[in-house]
Amino acid sequence: MFARQGQIENARKVFDELPNKTIVSWNSIIAGYFQNKQPVKAQKLFDKMTERNLISWNNLVSGYVKCGMVTEARKVFDKMPERNVVSWTAMIRGYVQEGVILEAEKLFWEMPEKNVISWTVMLGGLIRDCRVDDARRLYDMMPGKDVVARTNMILGYCQDGRVDEAREIFDEMPKKNVISWTTMISGYVHNNRVDVARKLFEVMPEKNEVSWTAMLMGYTQCGRIEEAWELFKAMPMTSVVASNAMILGLGQSGEVQKARMVFDRMSKKDDATWSAMIKVYERKGVELEVLNLFTMMQEEAVRVNFPSLISVLSVCASLASLDNGRQVHAQLVRLHFDVDVYVASVLITMYIKCGELVKAKQVFDRFAFKDIVMWNSIISGYAQHGLGEEALRVFHEMFSSGVMPDDVTLVGVFSACSYTGKVKEGREIFELMKTKYLLEPKTEHYACMVDLLGRAGHIDDAMNLIETMPLEPDAIIWGSLLGACRTHMKLDLAEVAAKKLLQLEPKNAGPYILLSNIYASQRRWRDVSALRKRMRARNVVKPPGCSWIEVEKKVHMFSSTDCMNHPEYLMIMSKLEKLSPLLREAGYCPDGSFVLHDVEEEEKVHRLRYHSEKLAVAYGLLKLPKGVPIRVMQNLRVCGDCHSAIKLIAKVTGREIILRDGNRFHHFKDGMCSCKDYW
Repeated sequence: MFARQGQIENARKVFDELPNKTIVSWNSIIAGYFQNKQPVKAQKLFDKMTERNLISWNNLVSGYVKCGMVTEARKVFDKMPERNVVSWTAMIRGYVQEGVILEAEKLFWEMPEKNVISWTVMLGGLIRDCRVDDARRLYDMMPGKDVVARTNMILGYCQDGRVDEAREIFDEMPKKNVISWTTMISGYVHNNRVDVARKLFEVMPEKNEVSWTAMLMGYTQCGRIEEAWELFKAMPMTSVVASNAMILGLGQSGEVQKARMVFDRMSKKDDATWSAMIKVYERKGVELEVLNLFTMMQEEAVRVNFPSLISVLSVCASLASLDNGRQVHAQLVRLHFDVDVYVASVLITMYIKCGELVKAKQVFDRFAFKDIVMWNSIISGYAQHGLGEEALRVFHEMFSSGVMPDDVTLVGVFSACSYTGKVKEGREIFELMKTKYLLEPKTEHYACMVDLLGRAGHIDDAMNLIETMPLEPDAIIWGSLLGACRTHMKLDLAEVAAKKLLQLEPKNAGPYILLSNIYASQRRWRDVSALRKRMRARNVVKPPGCSWIEVEKKVHMFSSTDCMNHPEYLMIMSKLEKLSPLLREAGYCPDGSFVLHDVEEEEKVHRLRYHSEKLAVAYGLLKLPKGVPIRVMQNLRVCGDCHSAIKLIAKVTGREIILRDGNRFHHFKDGMCSCKDYW
């Protein structure tokens, strides 16, 4: 009793106190040590036995087998003074469990006497080794076939995709148990014959938790979520596995609220439950809920598994949640996952997207061997932060170390050149793509080059590249050209690019907005109005601009359309009011061209104040102590007026402000921006 409960020391105490120890007592304590995974102590006791019987020897063989020590088991087996069918079967089972099927087979045919268990163990070994035809020959030779042997053969056929042959054996079975039925149903499920599985499930005389779960997973795996949901509601008992499958299935079909309802109703959850719910939120872009779940896991002391940690880390990167990202990093270190190059790449990306470039470089430098993903992560990171020189230096270092670049590498390099105006360097690398780097330029590389030329004002060269490229220009390429036309006020080419974009992506609001920007900056309000009418007619919706900031592990969202909903709205507006005269003294003049409406100048100034990035910066000034950088994220490209204003806010408050917009990072300090006003 003590041994079964894991209290082996108490068991030993009782054994030691026995005045007369029989062979049964010795066998019991030795078996107890094996049960508690202490084979060394079991062997020592066996060696002390003055008298042994066949059960004692079988105990030792079986004990080593249970501990996965098949070599030690074989040494004992070979020394046995006598053996019976239990000894042989235990040894064969050990080889089967360890996957040494040829040795198990050799021993099986040497057996002087076999029983139904021996035959069944060997049959299971052949099936495990995917030798289904050999298993069938053995099955036909068996003098007696019990329900386990028949079920094993059904399983083997199903795993091999031979469901009809499995069904023949199933139908011939004189007696079936719930495992046989469930195996056959699972076989149909795994071979995408869910409707046949359901028919069999309906006539099943007795169903258990596994049967219901197998049928449910059949529906979830083939995407028939409504039927899965109805079955789930009808289940008399819901296993953790079934609930987990239902959460994932509902999440994949977009039923996120139902998935959360299943999650909340579960009385027992395992790490796969939490992982499933996190994965659902991550895939559907409900990123704040991922962080909320992660916080709940910390509060409830739930061990976070590896997939969940990677999901949370990806969300931390997306939301720039640095505090949570650091916490995940600490857990990865404790679990020794941080030594993996894949994990390192995800960590580098997270720190880069949180604006912690120094920490990203520290993770990068820790590894003597770096794979292509790590090199790409750091190059792209430098590009996003506008550090073109560093990006090119790392690129040349990578090539010199013998690592060949791939398509992603060169996208990062061209982006770095584009963001820093390095036209000459970008052109040279583009020309050497085929000969030096052995890469054929793809659409994304042409898009980067169009962006590089366009940003630098070489609009005609960009247009010439589009006209001569061997590939069909896509929406990204025309979008890059249109953005350049907006910056350099090239109205004629802007209208050409916008027309092409609207043909390729009629529902994309981007070209309408960029063209509106150009018309508005030239006070062509009729054209702005006409564009807006076309947008309404085609049901094109402009994505609302929003910004967010993390304070004490909580993410605060701001949007100019519903800024009054924030609980501390009045404090934020008061802060902006106090900043206003300081900014004017520093030379700030609101740029009304970034308000796309024909309204009075005073109204334009009022609307500019409500831009989401300004609200987020003001909140950071209120909540974050001096010396701590204010990190703001934005879903769209920062507008020119906000860029000018935030530079001066950084100057008059003496704070460092890091803004990540839809394209890149801006580090504001002492009235300057890292982009040098080139973005």
